[in-house]
Amino acid sequence: MMNKLKCVIVDDEPMAREIIASYIDKSPNLELLESCKNASEAIVFMQDHKADLFFLDINMPEINGLSLAKIINSKGQIIFTTAYRDYAVDGFNLNVVDYLLKPISFDRFLEAVQKVSTPEIIKNDNDFMFVRADRKMVKIDFNSILYIESLSDYVKIFTTEKTTVIRETISSLQEKLPAKKFIRIHRSFIISFKKIDSYTNEFIEINQKALPISRSYKESVLQKLAEV
Repeated sequence: MMNKLKCVIVDDEPMAREIIASYIDKSPNLELLESCKNASEAIVFMQDHKADLFFLDINMPEINGLSLAKIINSKGQIIFTTAYRDYAVDGFNLNVVDYLLKPISFDRFLEAVQKVSTPEIIKNDNDFMFVRADRKMVKIDFNSILYIESLSDYVKIFTTEKTTVIRETISSLQEKLPAKKFIRIHRSFIISFKKIDSYTNEFIEINQKALPISRSYKESVLQKLAEV
């Protein structure tokens, strides 16, 4: 099965977003995660999601594409899309993949996409992971995890034996967990399927702790729980 590049569009022009979205839809190796009308929306989206490729307009109000590219930094690869040729030098100085001048043809779009490197997926086949805590690498058995709670730049991992606090985002930690055993139910919570005692449409109870299911995750969470 082809490993698709997960894409985000950031452009203040609705027509431009639609064109890029249609090109992504036509490309079997691309998948559109989100289409944002400004940089602020993209920054919020990036807090809880990881993308491989960003299509950034440069001339946007408040935070422009060049500033957003510096924020994205190593979080994903970037293709600039703009109507202004003058920004080309600045774009390439930021080590972006390509610079597309509007109006963008599908052929030119494909040429840029072909320069994007395919992300590597490292599969964790173990039943444990190591995390950095208290200046050492600590082993965490997946089967012992009750739930995980995010506290800004810190994450608490609650297990049957102890609680471990690590300096990492919940989204990056989620990538290390087997999807068949764990599910994100809230911006701040990941839970273990095996440790669920009971649940409603609003909460999941684990070890006498009621954890909220947020509105944005509710549909996918309840669907997964119905399949268990």
